[in-house]
Amino acid sequence: MRFPTIRATALTLALLLPASTLFAQETAPAPAEEAPVPAEQAPDQAPAEPAPGGEQPEPTPEEKAEKPRDPLEVYADLNLFGEIFDRIRAEYVDAPDEQELIRAAIQGMLTSLDPHSGYLPPADYDEMREDTSGEFGGLGIEVTMEEGIVKVVSPIDDTPAARAGILANDLIVAIDGVSVQGMVLDDAVAKMRGPLGTSVKITVAREGVPDPLEFELTRATIAMRAVRWSMEGGEAEGEGDVAVLRLSRFSEQAFVGIQQAIKDIYAERKDVPPKGIILDLRNNPGGLVDQSVYVADAFLKQGAVVLTRGRVPEESARYDAQPDALDAQLADVPLVVLINGGSASASEIVAGALQDHKRATVVGTRSFGKGSVQSIISLGPDGAMRLTTARYYTPNNRSIQALGITPDIEIKQTVPAELQGRDEIIGEAGLAGHITVEGQEETTVGSSVYVPADKAEDAQLQYAIRLIDGGETNAAYPPKAE
Repeated sequence: MRFPTIRATALTLALLLPASTLFAQETAPAPAEEAPVPAEQAPDQAPAEPAPGGEQPEPTPEEKAEKPRDPLEVYADLNLFGEIFDRIRAEYVDAPDEQELIRAAIQGMLTSLDPHSGYLPPADYDEMREDTSGEFGGLGIEVTMEEGIVKVVSPIDDTPAARAGILANDLIVAIDGVSVQGMVLDDAVAKMRGPLGTSVKITVAREGVPDPLEFELTRATIAMRAVRWSMEGGEAEGEGDVAVLRLSRFSEQAFVGIQQAIKDIYAERKDVPPKGIILDLRNNPGGLVDQSVYVADAFLKQGAVVLTRGRVPEESARYDAQPDALDAQLADVPLVVLINGGSASASEIVAGALQDHKRATVVGTRSFGKGSVQSIISLGPDGAMRLTTARYYTPNNRSIQALGITPDIEIKQTVPAELQGRDEIIGEAGLAGHITVEGQEETTVGSSVYVPADKAEDAQLQYAIRLIDGGETNAAYPPKAE
């Protein structure tokens, strides 16, 4: 499998949905936009008359857009910025932080472009890199918050926590002697993470053990698990013939997670293929472009995965699937992809590619509709800027910007009464300042992001299982190549 390089420069292409967008994150597009071309004057049209007094008529907005601004005008505006900056420094009621003022101005400039461009101060840039890499310095404990106490869901294999003997259902009551009672989960997790090689003391309460247990652990590199899998469809969990792969985000661990999950499934089944695979991309907010290509390529042997079109040629490219051992192994295994209103960007690339190539049947509700690519441009010690540099399109030349991927089979969840009306988001089309595509339809209604914690109550998952098992029939399954 090969992934072509768009640029020689060190840009990290990202398709990340802002975390604040979700509360729980391809369609034939218009041709790539071209620079506007002035209309020729009709032969019978008289030249425009000059205004009375010999003054030239005020140029129209279209004429202004066609004519580049004089550099002197641009620098005059920068002088205005400098003047305002100096007045704030000199006259604001309290002495301001000049660095924060400048960063706020940069942030305002970038966020005025679209909802996904922005400035990343050094700390935020470090956090973003950790998030997209899927690796961090930590202990290797998956945790949740239960009645104000941090509860261990499970230790990750071959990590400091697992080697020290921390067990699932242990309650972490203190970190470095500080009680976690009253902490929010993010703060507790932040205290357990830290530089590689540093130590942290964890106090654990364990059922059946009268006294708290003390563990002193040394932080190591931890790879966050991007993929979880299970076998469904039988009487009990884990006894079925349908493999469910839950991909939570497109970090650098996404494809290797899919690859490892497939390997484990075949090993458990002694190389007998599953009856079908369900790729669950619900509430997956996206991530890295290359990972979306790799994941789609796992199920495709050839053809385009995604097309990108930018303002400059360097930002326009086509990414293709390549034949390899993995897609050959899965070639005859039916595939269903689950999406909902929280499936965004990289999730939509994968769902759209598999849908266009008739490799998978897409089930659920309409996706988020984020059809733009952001380049993360390092600014050295000053952090980075996230800049929208291209739109992306599915293999059939469909743009999903502000519209989303429409599932082949729409299945809605049964939403609890207390969440009804609050489980839906309009998606990209509901974001102020979102990028528009001329002549393209935009969504005006919401799509649910609700997924029940209990698999038995998950209508979308259970429908997909029945579809593969034969308990449900639909003309869209299996998909038929035209």
